[in-house]
Amino acid sequence: MNPEFIAMLDYLERERGIKREILLEAVSDALLSASKKSVGASRDLHIDINRKTGEIRALANLLVVDHVTNPQDEIELSKAQKMKPEANVGDTVEVEVTPKNFGRIAAQTAKQAMMQRIRQAEKEMIYEEFKDRAGEIVSGTVRRFDRSDVILDLGKFEAVMPQRERVVVEDYNVGDRLRAYVVAVENGVRGPEIIVSRSHPNFVRRLFELEVSEIADGTVEIRGIAREAGYRTKIAVWSANEKVDPVGACVGMRGSRVKNIVRELNNEKVDIIRWSSDPKEYVLEALKPAKVKNLVFDTDKKSVQISVDEDQLSLAIGKKGQNARLTSRLTGWEINIGKDTSATTVVEQKVAQAAQTLAGALPVTEEQALTLVKSGFTNLEGLHDADVQDLVDILAVDETKAREIYDAVHRQELVQ
Repeated sequence: MNPEFIAMLDYLERERGIKREILLEAVSDALLSASKKSVGASRDLHIDINRKTGEIRALANLLVVDHVTNPQDEIELSKAQKMKPEANVGDTVEVEVTPKNFGRIAAQTAKQAMMQRIRQAEKEMIYEEFKDRAGEIVSGTVRRFDRSDVILDLGKFEAVMPQRERVVVEDYNVGDRLRAYVVAVENGVRGPEIIVSRSHPNFVRRLFELEVSEIADGTVEIRGIAREAGYRTKIAVWSANEKVDPVGACVGMRGSRVKNIVRELNNEKVDIIRWSSDPKEYVLEALKPAKVKNLVFDTDKKSVQISVDEDQLSLAIGKKGQNARLTSRLTGWEINIGKDTSATTVVEQKVAQAAQTLAGALPVTEEQALTLVKSGFTNLEGLHDADVQDLVDILAVDETKAREIYDAVHRQELVQ
């Protein structure tokens, strides 16, 4: 097996990048274990592997004695002196104890040992190469599925995208080329495992850093990001340089930069807003494109009550509350959105006041006066054009009562 053994060592060192010393050590340890079973527990048993020829020998350091009582640990003086003329009683002599059938055992054991060490070495290489790459974006091909987890081929290594890190609206097929964010490199019980994600908010952050040079060089900073993967992302940007428009830099010429990112995210909606240290400005920016009428901040509860017109309510809240949730995560404030009722309140007050005036001037109840106002008769001048039948129909009263009201209207007119 010697030529084959050397050829295998050369191949593994060249193709797999595993050092020859590591493989030789693994084979030596495995052969030592096999030798102890074949030879027995000889004194200081060890394995010698010739690096050039691949010859494997089992050696033991035996104690030189006059009379051998334990053949596995001792050697007679006369035999020892044939190998080492200067040997004396009490010395140790290295003796080859390779068993006759050791070639077959060695070949099988060496193969198993190398395969095991290869697997271990590859795992160690994964950890060493990726341990400092958490937070980066990697590219890979979908190789297979393990239940709901996606296994990506990164070249020399594999990465796993657990179900929790998948985007719910994305479908993956074997052979698909994907980019993903390295969440962590875990050195667990089953060895190193590269965990990647497409749903993590930092996946979007890294895409912007790769696409927008101003973010990469620090001119523009990402101050906040909130994401519901597959649906919508809000990202807040800021620049210390007043001459730089942080939002414009991220959008790019004719939207080219953000379009590339949206394409990578399979058309996920991306809102780029300007960050502000002023909570009011920040919240208003985050809620765009909805138009806000009023904001009331509660600093103790860190919440804000927002009022919008009725036609802006659904836009401000968003589909299934998405816009409000993302705004809350982005700004750190609890967001409560309601319909602005201030205009309605003013109208109601005017109606009540008009009804009260009519009730005081005419023989009608407040309820009847309110009915007249809601029918368009908000003052005595307006009632002047109403006839008796109109009053019967509006107030659902008999003609006598309607006539009484009609006469009162016209007497008030004469008084004025």
